[in-house]
Amino acid sequence: MFPMSLCVEKNMKLGLMIIDMQKEYYQGGALSQMDRAVEYINAVIPLFVAKNLPIIWVQDVDEGDGVVPGAEGFEFIDSLTPPENAIRIHKYYGNSFNKTDCDKILKEYGIDTVVMTGFCAEYCVLSTYRGAKDLDYFPVILKNGIASTEESHKEFVENISETITYGMLKKMLDNI
Repeated sequence: MFPMSLCVEKNMKLGLMIIDMQKEYYQGGALSQMDRAVEYINAVIPLFVAKNLPIIWVQDVDEGDGVVPGAEGFEFIDSLTPPENAIRIHKYYGNSFNKTDCDKILKEYGIDTVVMTGFCAEYCVLSTYRGAKDLDYFPVILKNGIASTEESHKEFVENISETITYGMLKKMLDNI
């Protein structure tokens, strides 16, 4: 956590990333974790919308597995519905910044702090988190807003990363 005064003094500008919450991955051990993560993701979306802050909806493309635009498995799970005009990124690597317009989009909005959510915690979310650090963003994981196939993997990523709770995020955004 970081002190509220730091947020106000630095005039932090936040963006939200929703990573790979796709139907193809909504199965097995990931199913219950994705359901829990969606509760938190859906709770913070209106906070970003109210402040006109960008939400980037990231979708993994895996041609070998048939996870491609137009395929049912490519779509976001039913409990997450991006608006018609959503900012969408299609990625081919674990890191959502690798060979995408993600960095360009965040820079256009003047974002310096990226709140990360999604699947799979130890792969794409963590890769994107580290990619954001490499590009001098301040990445932060939404506590309980990430999912994996195993609870211990989600907990590991939360333990080694900067995290923020829904309550703290709400308070920060209320004060911006």
